[in-house]
Amino acid sequence: MRLAKPTPTGVERLFGEDEIIVSKTDPKGIITYTNGTFLRVSAYTEEQILGQPHNVIRHPDMPRSIFQLMWDTVEAGEEMFAYVLNLAGDGAHYWVFAHVTPTFGPHGRIIGHHSNRRLPDRLGVDRATAAYAAVLAEEAKHRDKSSAIAAGSALLMDLLAQRGQSYDEFVWSLNDPAAAPVGATR
Repeated sequence: MRLAKPTPTGVERLFGEDEIIVSKTDPKGIITYTNGTFLRVSAYTEEQILGQPHNVIRHPDMPRSIFQLMWDTVEAGEEMFAYVLNLAGDGAHYWVFAHVTPTFGPHGRIIGHHSNRRLPDRLGVDRATAAYAAVLAEEAKHRDKSSAIAAGSALLMDLLAQRGQSYDEFVWSLNDPAAAPVGATR
């Protein structure tokens, strides 16, 4: 049975700089493993979360197009880094700096995904929030999910083209005080 989405409370939850949130999924994104830090920060028990789709912790203020990019990237056999806003089971939210990788089986086929998440840099969170707000606003202009994702993805790609950056370069620039702020071009 799929868990009901909690209502966001506006309360931010932090975790330690030395802590790593870990989860693993099957190829369809169903959670197969979480560590204790994931359980504590997400406010779910292991019994509640195992077998659930990973998007159960997607915060409504997190653009779907970022997740589409993440899925496209890991399904292509590549790793991805991203600032992600998650929603805990009690309605609190928490930002993470995620490193998502495909998990390969013995014959080179993707058999799942692995994600390690660390406490993100605050400057990076602030800049990601600004960029994501524009993408989310574009997604909100469209009624159906696939049109929203396509429009948000197009805006994101335009933003990256204006900056002359790949998504990876953009993500790594977010916590650099010397880098151009979001919305500025090179």
